[in-house]
Amino acid sequence: MTILAVAQRGEAVLGIVAAPVSEHEFGSAWLNTLADAMQDTMLERNGVGIAAPQVYVSKRVIIVASRPNIRYPDAPDMDAVVMVNPEIVFASEQTILGEEGCLSVPNERGDVARAERIKVRYYTLNGEVVETSFQGFPARIVQHEVDHLNGILFVERL
Repeated sequence: MTILAVAQRGEAVLGIVAAPVSEHEFGSAWLNTLADAMQDTMLERNGVGIAAPQVYVSKRVIIVASRPNIRYPDAPDMDAVVMVNPEIVFASEQTILGEEGCLSVPNERGDVARAERIKVRYYTLNGEVVETSFQGFPARIVQHEVDHLNGILFVERL
């Protein structure tokens, strides 16, 4: 189990656009080790998602893992999904206001309007293309984590 340090609001890595994972990095030990360490860190801190920039790696990798926990007791349960180079290809016009927090902004929460439904295209760790739809809380997590890849913290959307 590898627990990584989490960047905090104000640190430069959180404010820049992350670089895409390149074709030769798919399937690499480096990428798999990063994903495992991100998952360990997210679980250790009771997160429901995490983005590579939050652990000081400016690459377009996120994990979405909705599940009930102390921070989100009403979250639906889903298997963790690692998304490499995710791109939101559809977002519903209908938005929902919902409370968010962030491992990089401890002890602060706020209501953020997010699309209720989205479709996201991403790559697996081995480079396979996947397109999946999300709605409700899991869609919120994806949008929150993709914001991290674009240098945006949820507090900027309040």
